[in-house]
Amino acid sequence: MSHSPFDAVLFDCDGVLVDSERITHQVLVQLLGELGWTLAVEEAMQIFVGKMVIDEAARIKAHTGYTIDEAWLAGFRARRNEALERDLVEIPGAPAAVRAVHAAFGGRIAVASGADRRKVELQLRKVNLLDCFDGRIFSGHEMPRSKPHPDVYLAAAAGLKAAPARCAVIEDTVTGARAGLAAGATVFGYSPPAPGHSSAQALREAGVAHVFTDMAELPDLLARWRPPAAWPSSRAGKPPKSG
Repeated sequence: MSHSPFDAVLFDCDGVLVDSERITHQVLVQLLGELGWTLAVEEAMQIFVGKMVIDEAARIKAHTGYTIDEAWLAGFRARRNEALERDLVEIPGAPAAVRAVHAAFGGRIAVASGADRRKVELQLRKVNLLDCFDGRIFSGHEMPRSKPHPDVYLAAAAGLKAAPARCAVIEDTVTGARAGLAAGATVFGYSPPAPGHSSAQALREAGVAHVFTDMAELPDLLARWRPPAAWPSSRAGKPPKSG
């Protein structure tokens, strides 16, 4: 892309491309309720959004006395996938934005998600975006460490043969933003006025380069982005707050 400072664009999936978080957490709340932990969906989203459920196993055991295992997780994923197949919709404007970015960057885009591969593929297929990411889907479940560690973003950048510092990352949670920043990428925070996303303030405090609220803005934002003059070329520390 001749006018962009980036060589590749790495997208989170849940909350950035698909409106899945409430659906997933409704199922999780039902299952945790069966174990004896009563939570509102909003409470569950505050705890679990951006994380793998298994990473909160100690918290679940503290509230229920139950140690979740692979069989329990498989049951959760099966019920979750049924709900996603039935109810999932795209984030407004995301499909058009992805296709525009895909065209502008010559296909050099990827999904780097904390979710399992089957979920990511199911969701992309449901919103007719799977073709844009064919062969460029990276799952945190397949990495040594999940977000907020940088592993999945480093793998995605390597898969596109792009230097992480020349990658733009699109995230909607602080956990994911920290992963992108730890990889050395420039992170753009998507924070629409809807539940399930980290606030603009929280994303800025995490160190994202810019916060935007409408996916329709993304293609032009990436094309025109220039690092603020005050941003050290070494990228050490947090960039100045903007957006």
